[in-house]
Amino acid sequence: MKKVTGFAAVAMAAVLGTTALADGVVVGVSWSNFQEERWKTDEAAIVAALDAAGASYISADAQSSSAKQLSDIESLIAQGANALIVLAQDTSAVGPAVQAAADEGIPVIAYDRLIEDERAFYLTFDNVEVGRMQARAVLAAQPKGNYVMIKGSPTDPNADFLRGGQQEVLQAAIDAGDITIVDEAYTDGWVPANAQRNMEQILTANDNNVDAVVASNDGTAGGVVAALTAQGMEGIPVSGQDGDHAALNRVAIGTQTVSVWKDARELGKAAGEIAVALAEDPNATIDGAAEWTSPSGTTLMAKFLEPVPVTADNLNVVLDAGWISKEALCAGSTLDVCK
Repeated sequence: MKKVTGFAAVAMAAVLGTTALADGVVVGVSWSNFQEERWKTDEAAIVAALDAAGASYISADAQSSSAKQLSDIESLIAQGANALIVLAQDTSAVGPAVQAAADEGIPVIAYDRLIEDERAFYLTFDNVEVGRMQARAVLAAQPKGNYVMIKGSPTDPNADFLRGGQQEVLQAAIDAGDITIVDEAYTDGWVPANAQRNMEQILTANDNNVDAVVASNDGTAGGVVAALTAQGMEGIPVSGQDGDHAALNRVAIGTQTVSVWKDARELGKAAGEIAVALAEDPNATIDGAAEWTSPSGTTLMAKFLEPVPVTADNLNVVLDAGWISKEALCAGSTLDVCK
């Protein structure tokens, strides 16, 4: 199977006609953006799963625009998608696209980000547990002091799932007076530069009196570390998630405490397989799936994969899994695993 994306897919459909993709299932993927390193890994895993099933892949990149995502999904439907995988840019704005798909009998997989619609199938990692893992690692490294919480995008429900898990772990230390959350901020679009700017402002407001930062993903952690480094504060505990290569290197050199690894290869593989199954039978039984009710009360089918916290003590986990090369992981590091 040849991967066809974006405008190339539109052009091919125009040249070959609608019968070109009629021999098998066509899965359309709407990406919110590709600013995060991990989405390319997810995409490769989805494509591989579809290839193995004899299905075809078409996609579009919303480039961080919720309006463009709606038109992208309309285009994917027009191109003949039998199932849709949607990484929502703004989960509150994507509703009309889900309705358009439902009108055509096309199943929708809410990929990694919740879409509050009972017709969507929610596939993600356990993000509340990710938040717990982040907070546990930072608390173990810095059990007392002033904490800053750098949250994800306000339009992504995962940001609040993560924040809830973080609070569960930190609450006892807060109640005991051991730690104080001196400030927190959402990061628009999960953009690292926005996280850096937020952290710079928080450091200024607190006269640099900050002892630890719970950042909600590796991109925001990178922005935080840049702000800390500019103040000569690199090395204080900072969390993240996704297993981005740059973040894992920061763990190896000591400027980031933990990256909660969510193996995007497994998530992408599962998404591709589920998309094909639901395209062929909307009532198909999905292994490991169950009814789940969101905090706002929406009940939908969901499947949650298990994350793994990666610290300096278990970096061999990502090496052994072939997630990152030793060279990329160990640049500038003196850890034993790097010798």
